[in-house]
Amino acid sequence: MRLLASTFDPRAWAHLFKLVNYYNYSHVTPLRQISLGVSPSISPDVVFSNPDRITIGNRVRLGSRCHIWAGPRDGRIRIGDDVLFGPEVMLTAATYAYNEGSPVTDQAMREADIEIGNDVWLATRAVILPGARIGDGAIVAAGAVVKGDVPPFAIVAGSPARIVGQRTVRDDAG
Repeated sequence: MRLLASTFDPRAWAHLFKLVNYYNYSHVTPLRQISLGVSPSISPDVVFSNPDRITIGNRVRLGSRCHIWAGPRDGRIRIGDDVLFGPEVMLTAATYAYNEGSPVTDQAMREADIEIGNDVWLATRAVILPGARIGDGAIVAAGAVVKGDVPPFAIVAGSPARIVGQRTVRDDAG
């Protein structure tokens, strides 16, 4: 009986239209504006904000429920080639200036570009903050919060992220 009643409930249909609208402005339309490399693998529930300032390299894999937010004015996000995003990774090129009064939502936004090198792995729920620069071959552990620079081939973990190891890459050519 409940199924039959919900089928004819206009509120359920209104909610469906809200969901479709959200998906359109947070995923479908932005994908047309992003500078996108060849052969990407992008989960259908990835959310983009200010896509005209997002550049994604070749063969990038974006996991489920990732959020990639360029700043509202001039913050940019550049992602290199062969980068792997686990689920729920968050990149944001903007944050509030929280010590300049109250409420925090009335404060100015501070923006800084994010740069992610080639062959980087961002594990589940990693958070990359404005101004972060992650070097080629680096690994960011699950739940790590990155602010600042990560050297090439470093493995970082924690909040704030600290170097906990070094990645070594075997050369198969020689």
